[in-house]
Amino acid sequence: MKRAFDILMALLAGLLLLVPMGLTALAVRFTSPGPILHMSRRIGRDNREFFMPKFRTMRVDTPDVATHLLTDPKIWLTPIGSWLRKSSLDELPQLWSILRGDMSFVGPRPALHNQQDLIALRTGAGVHRLVPGLTGWAQVNGRDERSIPDKVKLDVEYLHRRSFFFDLWILWLTVARVLQREGIAH
Repeated sequence: MKRAFDILMALLAGLLLLVPMGLTALAVRFTSPGPILHMSRRIGRDNREFFMPKFRTMRVDTPDVATHLLTDPKIWLTPIGSWLRKSSLDELPQLWSILRGDMSFVGPRPALHNQQDLIALRTGAGVHRLVPGLTGWAQVNGRDERSIPDKVKLDVEYLHRRSFFFDLWILWLTVARVLQREGIAH
């Protein structure tokens, strides 16, 4: 049921958001040199690597590390990068990852390929068996403000509580958080 919901909602969202995604793509193209999309190496279900598309918010010469590990992340942002992140518009291309089955709408956010600490904690707790999500329990409970061990605790809580109705609740909370722009670091 979850997979069918993901496919149906990704198709519907893709159609409804076609114009905003097109405008965002044009804005990225005209405000900074480089590709429109950033293909981020991520770790998915069972610790398999996949490439997750995002609208590019950072310069092309940005080091390949998690944003919080950059000395001054703001210097690496494109002219509209901060706005794309705060509005979460940079996440829209992930609908493709949902259609492919690499991601779900709800699950733990996929780790970057080089976040060994997060990957190890999730693997030890069994969270790695879940399909990663566009949003998740940790995201609606602090997003970028949480430490990695705290995020993993919330991921474990999701592992044990997951259900269709819990996913709907998380989606509802996600919309509220995005509209309020809560818990976003940059």
